[in-house]
Amino acid sequence: MSFKVAIVGHPNVGKSSLFNRLVGRRQAITHDESGSTRDRLYGKAEWLTKQFSIIDTGGIELSDAPFLEEIKEQAYIAMDEADLIIMLTDGLLGVIDSDYYIASLLYESEKPVLLAVNKIDDMVHQGNAYEFYSLGLGDPIPISTHHGIGIGDLLDKIISYMPEETKEVDDDAITFAIIGRPNVGKSSLTNAILRENRVIVSDVSGTTRDSIDTTFMKNRQRYRVVDTAGIKKRGRIYEDTDKYSVLRALEALERADIALLVLDAEEGIIIQDKHVAGYIQDYFKACVIVVNKWDKVEKDDRTMKKFEDKVKEEFQFLSHCEVAFVSSKYNQRIDTIFPLINRAYENFNRDIPTNVLNEVLLDATYTNPPTIFNRGRANFSYITQIGIKPPSFLLFVNKEEYVHFSYLRYLTNEFRKHFDFTGSPIKFTLREKE
Repeated sequence: MSFKVAIVGHPNVGKSSLFNRLVGRRQAITHDESGSTRDRLYGKAEWLTKQFSIIDTGGIELSDAPFLEEIKEQAYIAMDEADLIIMLTDGLLGVIDSDYYIASLLYESEKPVLLAVNKIDDMVHQGNAYEFYSLGLGDPIPISTHHGIGIGDLLDKIISYMPEETKEVDDDAITFAIIGRPNVGKSSLTNAILRENRVIVSDVSGTTRDSIDTTFMKNRQRYRVVDTAGIKKRGRIYEDTDKYSVLRALEALERADIALLVLDAEEGIIIQDKHVAGYIQDYFKACVIVVNKWDKVEKDDRTMKKFEDKVKEEFQFLSHCEVAFVSSKYNQRIDTIFPLINRAYENFNRDIPTNVLNEVLLDATYTNPPTIFNRGRANFSYITQIGIKPPSFLLFVNKEEYVHFSYLRYLTNEFRKHFDFTGSPIKFTLREKE
């Protein structure tokens, strides 16, 4: 389970901007209007080869603002789940009553806290940070999420709290996480796979309160299945099932090799399915798409192909993944999932000789040379594989800034044509050749 860092503070101090800085992209919505973040957002950050999870929260304030109680609940949950908390404050506004209130909540949490003072954009405002010693949370760390000042110092502090990584026992089990929005039949699918009622099944969304890992044998292969539908209710912490399911899905994805993305054949594909699928892409996990409740669909000889085409159209970023159609309720076609898991796992571990990789790179760049971008033309000189799970490649280029994202997508497609990466993501890292 990854190290989790929660960002808390009153509205409009820059929590979402800090979140975006740490995860390296605009995932959280940022807006000058107070309270634009209501629910928790989750992302992954990396610093000096160490990875950790970031939880963004809505602002906590002393007022009768709409949704305030719900926002407080979200922040409580984030603080409860986190290993470390960043309290973010506004260096231009100074210490306000809401800061003292939030600090009092953090004392109660008994979690380690880093106090970050935002909007310290230049040396003129540097002295503003000292005022925040009055919160009793240790040395303030002056930062500017707008300019990136002090972010490295904050990251250094974060990883200093991370425990030394312990190597997990390696076995021959293929671990897959069953994820999806609530009530698509994740627990029923787990039961059908295990052929025994090891998980509570109900038509009520979110009846699973624990994440359960179960190892089993099938066709002389060892598998480990993770059911991800819910979380324990602890103390005063209460939450909507939809929001609980996100956290468990992320924790399960970190432990898994493969994600089984479960869809509801009867309801079809909705926007929430795409949100869940996006986490599979973010975590670079292999994937099999499982369309459940297939028994409820009126079918002819073209229904399955039409539905599969629809899946590929809606999940273009998972177009390399295969689709299984099952009914967990009636235990129908469950066995069709396993060959797809096996193939995805094999490709997730695929290792390709360097000379073969460079032949493909040479052919691809000769057939379709890069165009001029940022007043220069990319020149790729060499490629080598640097890892598996997922297959990861180091690509040497004269200047990173000359590489348009569409050309990397072209290279990805060319490598998929030459090598079987069905079910598996592939990852390119650019490096300028000295």
